[in-house]
Amino acid sequence: MLISIHQVKVGDRLGSDTFNGYGLLVLSAHTELSVDDIEKLKLHHIDEVDIAFRTDDPEPGAASDESPPVLTEHAASAAAVAAYHEAVDGMKSIFEQATQKGIVYQDQIDNGFNPLVQQVHEERDVVSLLLVLNSADDYTYQHSVQVGMISYYIAKWLGQSEADAMLAGKAGYLHDIGKGFIDPAILQKPGKLTAEEYERVKKHSIYGYELLQRSGLPAEVCLTALQHHERLDGSGYPYGLRDDEIHPLAKIVAVADIYSAMISSRVYQKKRDLLFVLRELHRCSFGQIDPHITQLFIQHMVPNFIGKKIQLASGETGTIVLTHPTDVFRPLVNFDGTFIDLSERMDLEVEHIFAD
Repeated sequence: MLISIHQVKVGDRLGSDTFNGYGLLVLSAHTELSVDDIEKLKLHHIDEVDIAFRTDDPEPGAASDESPPVLTEHAASAAAVAAYHEAVDGMKSIFEQATQKGIVYQDQIDNGFNPLVQQVHEERDVVSLLLVLNSADDYTYQHSVQVGMISYYIAKWLGQSEADAMLAGKAGYLHDIGKGFIDPAILQKPGKLTAEEYERVKKHSIYGYELLQRSGLPAEVCLTALQHHERLDGSGYPYGLRDDEIHPLAKIVAVADIYSAMISSRVYQKKRDLLFVLRELHRCSFGQIDPHITQLFIQHMVPNFIGKKIQLASGETGTIVLTHPTDVFRPLVNFDGTFIDLSERMDLEVEHIFAD
């Protein structure tokens, strides 16, 4: 039902996606509104929103055995972070199982990935969650978990069913399982790989495909492990596939894979700033990775910039107030009461976006 923004309550759940006057997504359907979410809607000058059915308040005098639990923003984030680290530990076990016995089991995958989805499904600020869950430690395992989580989100944003989104998430979770058969000294090498070393690393997609096939995993999951480095223009590996030759699930995971790799810290690479990463994804969408999936991903990530603190190359810090409808990478920023539209100030460059 449509209700005035002034009548919206914390805890209300959106019945459908909410867009601003420029057609940019502000909040996704099923979001349980927080104080910050309501402020975000007001900042976008949204007058009314579609709220899912509201149960009536208990009648006066109605008894209740116990008060409903209150889950704070901090507790929700802590629960998501805990589930993330459990998923990383689960991925370590899966890699060990794969290298020792040459097979993985479905219950291992479910136990590692499903609890994470149950937590991040309720996590409202995807940008903050992804920014804080990064370190150079256990890169391969953390990267696998992040790609699984991002792939799940992308599939949901594409309108896929929960079952299909879970399949996409697990395909992302397992996409790099073949790296368990690559010499760790090569994977962790701090410098540039030699041509021979790079050729060895590229074989992880074939090793992963063969392992998942032996394990009886769905064909889509197996093909994703094989094809997530293929590119629309034929420049990818292992077979140089093009366009429709690449499985749709592999196209989703390819976007998640590139994004996670670029925002992560590794032994040979510092993580890049979020805006830089999204610009690079945008560039890659012209010929290499699926443009629809990429633009959808950026469209859903950008609204979460609102309220984030940024630092300019000059050292000045401010807070993002609005994102620009035609240039999402140059927002309106509040610098201690002075509002500057970066789309009109090309001399100013954003150097960093802070998670909190």
